[in-house]
Amino acid sequence: MGKVLAKRKIHLVYGGGSLGLMGCVSTAAHVGGSQVLGIIPTALAEGNFVGKTVGEELRVPTMQDRISKMLDNSDAFIALPGGIGTLEEIFQIASWAQLNIHHKPIGLLNVDGFFNKLLSFLDQAEE
Repeated sequence: MGKVLAKRKIHLVYGGGSLGLMGCVSTAAHVGGSQVLGIIPTALAEGNFVGKTVGEELRVPTMQDRISKMLDNSDAFIALPGGIGTLEEIFQIASWAQLNIHHKPIGLLNVDGFFNKLLSFLDQAEE
């Protein structure tokens, strides 16, 4: 994904750090020439829980500030397979869209059906 972003000259805004899938994506995008902005709460950055941020780093006080800054600096959202933090971000951005706080596209990169059960749950919740 990072190589595709760079090839298409698309900038990346992400939650900071260099671990996991987003660490790989941010590194590939940065190496490929994309502008990369990692937005990370100070406690995470200083605690060295997530590795060194690739590209530019913006430190914010809280997780809520992080998601707000990500909203301000992004044109669209793509979630990769992840854990609780990823789900929190997906639901926050989706609920803000439902409340008309933003009208930006939201996508899930459903690798190997990772999000299938979540999508089924959301279909059931909508009924």
